[in-house]
Amino acid sequence: MRLKSLIALTLYGAAALVATPALAADLSPAQIAALKEARTGDMKKLVFHKEPRPRLEREFQTANGAAKSVEDFEGKVVVLNFWATWCPPCRKEMPYLDALQAEMGGDDFQVLALAMDRASVDKIKDFYQSIGSENLKIYREPTLRIGTEAGVLGMPITIILDRQGREIARLQGEAKWDAPEAKALIRQVIEAIDAASG
Repeated sequence: MRLKSLIALTLYGAAALVATPALAADLSPAQIAALKEARTGDMKKLVFHKEPRPRLEREFQTANGAAKSVEDFEGKVVVLNFWATWCPPCRKEMPYLDALQAEMGGDDFQVLALAMDRASVDKIKDFYQSIGSENLKIYREPTLRIGTEAGVLGMPITIILDRQGREIARLQGEAKWDAPEAKALIRQVIEAIDAASG
């Protein structure tokens, strides 16, 4: 009986490894150069890093107060947007992020909009309703410590995380994230990340 259990456990572990997407290795200089060359429109403001930055460790909250962290999104490519309810450019940008999540969000990709102010959940819900957001979940960090960890000096700031949760690119200011050129570039980023992981 023990042998059967051991065999079953081994087979289950092997199946899990096959089913789990490979985490990304570092993008090569050639890949980064190609991605830089592909930037058009608002994406020209997107800065790719020579090396990925360490994964953010600070926790944030869901709408019901549960703790979350970037680690919880491991395995996905993430567009992480730091915003605030009092920020006019954030209000302008948020519908584009909502549309991006509606079209591309899923098991492989996620838009994570993280409110960086002390606004209540109800205030954030009112904000989302006022801009017609239907696809973004509520995440907030009222202590603002994750913003300090991420080096957020103004808002909005959007960072792209690889499948390990490491920052590989950053865009300061608002952008039309649902524009064809933005979606095309994000797809190229995902392809490059997956190619780097082999």
